[in-house]
Amino acid sequence: MKSRSRNKFFLFFFLMAAMLVGTSSYARAGDQPDPSGTKTGTIADVPAATPGQPTLQEIGDAVGHNHVAINFMWTLITGFLVMFMQAGFAMVESGLTRAKNAAHTMAMNFMIYPLGMLGFYVCGFAFMFGGLGAIGTMGGYAGLNHELTVTLFGKPFGLIGLKGFLLQGASYDTAAFALFLFQMVFMDTTATIPTGAAAERWRYSAFMIYGVCIGSVMYPIFGNWVWGGGWLAQLGTNFGLGHGHVDFAGSSVVHMQGGVIGLIYAWLLGPREGKYNKDGSINPIPPHSIPMAIIGTFILAFGWFGFNPGSTLAGTDLRISVVAVNTMIASATGALFATLWMWWFRTKKPDPSMMANGMLAGLVAITAPSAFVSAGGAAIVGIVAGILVVESVFFFDRIKIDDPVGAISVHGVNGAWGCLSIGLLADGTYGDGWNGVAGTVRGLFYGGGMSQFWAELIGVTVCFITLAILAFIVFKIAEAIVGNRVSRDVELEGLDVPEMGILGYGGVVMDRQSETPHSR
Repeated sequence: MKSRSRNKFFLFFFLMAAMLVGTSSYARAGDQPDPSGTKTGTIADVPAATPGQPTLQEIGDAVGHNHVAINFMWTLITGFLVMFMQAGFAMVESGLTRAKNAAHTMAMNFMIYPLGMLGFYVCGFAFMFGGLGAIGTMGGYAGLNHELTVTLFGKPFGLIGLKGFLLQGASYDTAAFALFLFQMVFMDTTATIPTGAAAERWRYSAFMIYGVCIGSVMYPIFGNWVWGGGWLAQLGTNFGLGHGHVDFAGSSVVHMQGGVIGLIYAWLLGPREGKYNKDGSINPIPPHSIPMAIIGTFILAFGWFGFNPGSTLAGTDLRISVVAVNTMIASATGALFATLWMWWFRTKKPDPSMMANGMLAGLVAITAPSAFVSAGGAAIVGIVAGILVVESVFFFDRIKIDDPVGAISVHGVNGAWGCLSIGLLADGTYGDGWNGVAGTVRGLFYGGGMSQFWAELIGVTVCFITLAILAFIVFKIAEAIVGNRVSRDVELEGLDVPEMGILGYGGVVMDRQSETPHSR
């Protein structure tokens, strides 16, 4: 009995000692922050196989499969979140326009989803990612490997992908399908931005032509240059400009593209009837539902947790926590400073519509740098975005670019700012090997010099020029086929019945007098 008691005592002592050793070892290993996430959850060793037990190869296969499966699930689920952002865009744009156009505005936000998707399915995905190479986070599949490349200055310039049409052949792979879904809903975000800038006077048939073009050709070209291994991503390896044009989740690839297209369409369509007087003064056209716009903004903010953290394409990349918190902080500072700026310096009132646009501006701006900056950097990005969006809205009004929802300012201006902020605020804790360049992404204020900023500036400039040209071409094609703008009578009546055949609010007869612009 004494022997058994002694053995139990030694066993208890041994277990306690083992726990203490383990705890102290963990404390020694984990007492330093790990902002990149690369040191957290690693395996120190793997036990040798014993007879009747799985071999090391089998264990490794199972671990590898589960690792990739986690990344698949993360990418798909975050893609589903981004898809739901379409509802947010529809509510924001419809709420910030007039009730007599609600069905038309909603219908554009709805139909752009299938139109853009089918264009992306037929050829857009191939143009954008057909030369991507290995999809590293989802098993390393490398069948998308045909990029049209030209040689300039002795360097390769990738221009467009040429594999993956109709998701056949090389793209008929599980990793390629997961990538398609995630990237398709990103394209859809770009596609829906101009529907706000051109709202309340855009002929629906012309919009349909645009919808086909955006997913198949317009969006994928610049997207290939940044995310598909094209020439803007190669600015680092070819010319030593930082890590090339870096855009983590799409401030330029998604938002600035949509903002530039919206700018060109708003300019070419001209302002809404009654928006500007002959003397240049402005008649504000009030939105019909602030509550709808605010709810839509919260839907978008929620979906952004798929947009930004999902862009790791890896649930196993623990940097997702930093990305998510940075996204949250920038949205808050953007909303707050847009509100204060309006209240203190512009209208002397805390404009609810600008609160919403301030939050969206912060989200747009943090989209590119969300993985590369600290929480303080994210706060700064949002503060600048909140002020920029207010001043930008007033600027475009002064030059008579009529943007009913502020889409150009939210997405175009702040998409550019988000990319440029990487060249200033990237803190060097993440991005080792990004675009094939050794070392982490580091901006000017963290000892990185100006090279990364120049790469961002080049990318932003190229985005503006390229999308302005493409938008102009598509606009002129639609003008020649069906015409882009509705007639004056249709615009005054409201687009719902003449264009869609149904009122957005059934049975409600709109008072045309109350629907005309008036001064505050």
